[in-house]
Amino acid sequence: MKFATALFAVAALALASTSSADARGCIKGAVVGGVAGHYAGHHGVIGAIAGCAYGHHRANEQAKQEQQPAPAPANDPNKI
Repeated sequence: MKFATALFAVAALALASTSSADARGCIKGAVVGGVAGHYAGHHGVIGAIAGCAYGHHRANEQAKQEQQPAPAPANDPNKI
């Protein structure tokens, strides 16, 4: 139990000391993945890693979609 507490303290300090890391989606995905992994068979760390990777991927996909211009509406002669 002391190891888990120490590990949590080190992780908290590491997160607090980083400056403007590009971790869009990682934290949210890691939390969700960690909880899901814990309930799926006590594999919280593996779930957190996978959730972080997936969350980061989704954030990059959303950023790409936001950068693309919206398609122009087509002139439909049947529209009023």
